[in-house]
Amino acid sequence: MTTSRPLPTAPNLIELAIGGMTCASCANRIEKKLNRMDGVRATVNYATEKATVTYDDPVTPDELIDTVEKTGYRASVPPPPTPAAPTAAAEPVDELHALRTRLWVSVVLSVPVIALAMVPAWQFTYWQWLSLTLAAPVVVYGGLPFHRAALVNLRHGAATMDTLVSVGTLAALGWSLWALFLGSAGTPGMTHPFSFDISRTDGAGNIYLEAAAGVTTFILAGRYFEARSKRTAGAALRALLELGAKDVSVLRAGVETRIPVDQLAVGDRFVVRPGEKIATDGTVDEGSSAVDASMVTGESVPVEVGVGDTVVGGCVNAGGRLVVTATRVGADTQLAQMARLVEQAQTGKAAAQRLADRISGVFVPVVIALAVGALGWWLGSGAGPTAAFTAAVAVLIIACPCALGLATPTALLVGTGRGAQLGVLIKGPEALESTRRVDTVVLDKTGTVTTGRMALIDVTPGEGEQRAEVLRLAAALESGSEHPVARAVVAGAADTGGLPPVTGFANIEGLGVTGMVDGRQVLLGRPRLLRERGLVVPDELVRAATGAEAAGRTAVLVGWDGRARGLLAVADQVKPTSREAVRRLRTLGLTPVLLTGDNATVARTVAAEVGIDEVIAEVLPAEKVDVVARLQAEGRAVAMVGDGVNDAAALAQADLGLAMGTGTDVAIEASDLTLVRDDLLAAVDAIRLARSTLGTIKGNLFWAFAYNVAALPLAAAGLLNPMIAGAAMAFSSVFVVANSLRLRRFRPVS
Repeated sequence: MTTSRPLPTAPNLIELAIGGMTCASCANRIEKKLNRMDGVRATVNYATEKATVTYDDPVTPDELIDTVEKTGYRASVPPPPTPAAPTAAAEPVDELHALRTRLWVSVVLSVPVIALAMVPAWQFTYWQWLSLTLAAPVVVYGGLPFHRAALVNLRHGAATMDTLVSVGTLAALGWSLWALFLGSAGTPGMTHPFSFDISRTDGAGNIYLEAAAGVTTFILAGRYFEARSKRTAGAALRALLELGAKDVSVLRAGVETRIPVDQLAVGDRFVVRPGEKIATDGTVDEGSSAVDASMVTGESVPVEVGVGDTVVGGCVNAGGRLVVTATRVGADTQLAQMARLVEQAQTGKAAAQRLADRISGVFVPVVIALAVGALGWWLGSGAGPTAAFTAAVAVLIIACPCALGLATPTALLVGTGRGAQLGVLIKGPEALESTRRVDTVVLDKTGTVTTGRMALIDVTPGEGEQRAEVLRLAAALESGSEHPVARAVVAGAADTGGLPPVTGFANIEGLGVTGMVDGRQVLLGRPRLLRERGLVVPDELVRAATGAEAAGRTAVLVGWDGRARGLLAVADQVKPTSREAVRRLRTLGLTPVLLTGDNATVARTVAAEVGIDEVIAEVLPAEKVDVVARLQAEGRAVAMVGDGVNDAAALAQADLGLAMGTGTDVAIEASDLTLVRDDLLAAVDAIRLARSTLGTIKGNLFWAFAYNVAALPLAAAGLLNPMIAGAAMAFSSVFVVANSLRLRRFRPVS
């Protein structure tokens, strides 16, 4: 019995989790059934196994669920995602384990059956009975998912590839049983000669056990690899939710108490120590610090926050102790809103019809009709029931998609294996279809085009000062700080030798640091800090600071003994290969666009350095999704390359999402392709390899169907020797595998 649940977003919008779909035609059938209801508009996504439905009153969610269930599938309203629910994938994992067990049992039992049938020299006296003993469990137990799906389809007047597999394998097994028990196939010493002759036969001495077992195993293997790729369908949301803090030190009655973050309420005051994640969105009440928001906002430079400033849950406190008042908790936080953006972008993506299912929508009914027609014609011609059933079964057997079942998985396995060697991970066939048509590539800046780490770019000594001395004293002072700018300065001084010790180190809120180095009171920070402490800032250093900031760099002054002595410029560096990668992306017919949460000056500087003309800067995570959607609305097919949580929703929205493997789990799971190498040239290799793999899949599918179509007339005419059918099926499978293996010769451009 189904019970109503609260609607997830709006009174007339609901999202249903759909179970029991086995191919894209299942999604189409559910979608058609829902859309036939008055006032209902539905889209069903086979890849995410979800239906997004808008409906008018008086339709209720229970009626929508009932309609799906009457169509032969399962439907439910999924519970809202919470940080405590990362184990929600237990059921899919169990289903995958059961499918893997079914596959291995089928493989072990099928291999000897196929070997005995195809090698006459191995056919000992009672080989056919051993084949029956081994093949029957494969067809019945291994093929159970196909038989179940075919039965559901039959009850609802539909036919899919499951129908063809089920009917073909059961027909082959049934005919083999007839031939063994009632025909001459069970005679001791009977053999199947391996012959290429095409001649009429009554079929009484023919068994098709190798076809029944082989088809079941091959198609089961394809189904397993598909299920494994879909296992991580919800991982993006789980990874996003897990990004937040798990517990928090809340201040109640002046006492710190550690509680789970889901118990935090609006108005609670909580403590965030250096290195800890901020538990939820809030306002700073006490303290000051640098907050690393790059994982959420994409801002490469940590943001200085103080009393009255707002902070976002999931960001990392990189500096001092903060006391924050919670302003938004749970589903209202920015992190939770980003989770919803990822989910909506994934659900709204067009359902990628698998190529085999597109063709099978016509192919399956035609084959079944042809088999029935052959049976009727032979019966009507007076040839007898044995010849008639032989022709009908031959049609079903030759049409059973053995090579078709291998077409996509083998190309994917070889393509993804080669991709893994080159630092490219391909999620599945759905990801490949977009690679041919993308014409625009949107590149996130921080961590994708640039390293995502601050580095010392330049040291400008004042008049009469030595560069090495300025850097030595500045690095010594900064060695007492954990600020990213400080780490960049210290790293930049690594070649100067040992640094002198620092005493009296102090952090000055939002301005800089000070301390005693070699008996000198050294200050480092913004010009305002030095002027407030009475130090003279020469005009040449002011001009140098202005020029550095105009170039998108962060400039800090260092001074002692009443005067500014030098300027240090730090910035997020462009990766060495980014310019070449942009050039190669253009050769693939793609227009690059730089998209970032950083300020426009920094973005334009980076874009000019790597050769990008179109720049979109200072955008929030939600706006990144809007930018991708706007480009799509202009008629562009968009690929997106990113690495942060702030990119996840845009990666899911894009026609093709590519995530840098050095980025967050959220970005990786929301993408279609993952670039393991921290190198933008990998994006070029990824698109080239994906296009090659898609081309191989299409070629495999064409030849798999071509073999069947060419042999169907022979089978219907009763001229197809059973061993010819077996040989044709085996050869088509070998051809498909050999064609897929060509992908191993793919060479990267990098």
